Amino acid sequence: MNDRPAHQPPAQPSRRPPAQPPGPPPVQPAAQITACGQPPVVTGRRSPVPGAGQELVRVLAAPITPLDLLCASGTSYFGTPALPYVPGVQGVGSVGGRLVWFPTPAGMAAGDGSMAGLAVVRGEDLVDLPADSDPFAMAALGLSAVAAYMALTWRGELARGEQVVVLGGGGVVGQAAIQLARLAGARRVVAAARSADGIQRARSAGADAVIPLRPVAATSTATGAVDSRSDARAHADDPRPDAEAVADDPRPDAQVVARKVDDLARRLAAACDGPADLVLDPLYGIPAAAAARTLREGGRLVNLGGSASETCPLDSATLRSRSLRVLGYTNNELTREQRAAAITYLAQQSAAGRLRVAHEVVPLAEAADAWQRQASGATSGRIVLHTG
Repeated sequence: MNDRPAHQPPAQPSRRPPAQPPGPPPVQPAAQITACGQPPVVTGRRSPVPGAGQELVRVLAAPITPLDLLCASGTSYFGTPALPYVPGVQGVGSVGGRLVWFPTPAGMAAGDGSMAGLAVVRGEDLVDLPADSDPFAMAALGLSAVAAYMALTWRGELARGEQVVVLGGGGVVGQAAIQLARLAGARRVVAAARSADGIQRARSAGADAVIPLRPVAATSTATGAVDSRSDARAHADDPRPDAEAVADDPRPDAQVVARKVDDLARRLAAACDGPADLVLDPLYGIPAAAAARTLREGGRLVNLGGSASETCPLDSATLRSRSLRVLGYTNNELTREQRAAAITYLAQQSAAGRLRVAHEVVPLAEAADAWQRQASGATSGRIVLHTG
């Protein structure tokens, strides 16, 4: 029996249109560089609108990298950036439910970067990440890990069973290089780092031995390697405990430089198991000259930075007597396909728990303070802004 009153019409299907996903807000929070050499200011900024071939990325994580700091200083080889702009040369976010890594030209060319809630990115530059990736861990790795990976495997031609020396082992490039060398089958990895924190990070990354870049008698074993019981207070006078740069004296005496090279070369060689095959060098300067002396005949040194110095006292006798190969590396040399393949490999290793670097996550609202801490080295690792 139908209990519905006779005057009540049968129920009709709803005529309301289906719910549409919310569009981007007209104004989004963003870190903005308004003056070169100054930290960014967090403010409201009009949401970007993608053009042809572009995608709108909801940013989750944006690292503060050395390249960001350099570009915003106005002193980079890219020239002075147009102001104001949103910094952030890379990031991790989502597009259509997909987790992606992406690059931007911020600070190097016209356009805004990743340190905002939304970013416009060329669709062909997006790299899909595993759904279970940690976006902050992947953002911390980013292009620094790409440099470590490609400098080791593509430029440095690392082969299974070889011995590797990693300079700047406490930095992001160095931490990644230690782990990536292991994954590539290196039989032994010796690292060198400046600070107590850097030494610990290199050890945590899996280095077989870690050498202080500066001689510290109280914390060294007879072979020059840092003992696991080292007293961190020996480095308390270092005003930048997280910095992996080892700036040489402005006008060093030639004999002083020679002694420093000899000392570091001796300690590195003592930590190695015979001659090394490959040196990964983001420092240059005295560390590179010393590390070159650990190499076998025909060994390779790949330089990918000048954190210690733009010049190097590498002597001709070392270079010629061992027929060494000194190679330069830059991410700018990679094709889009090479970069995407490297990011994909790194993401797989990160998701599997085999690759990770020290980092800290900071809200976008604290970008100015985070920027200053990253610039001064007063951090526990790479700072990643939580923008989502």
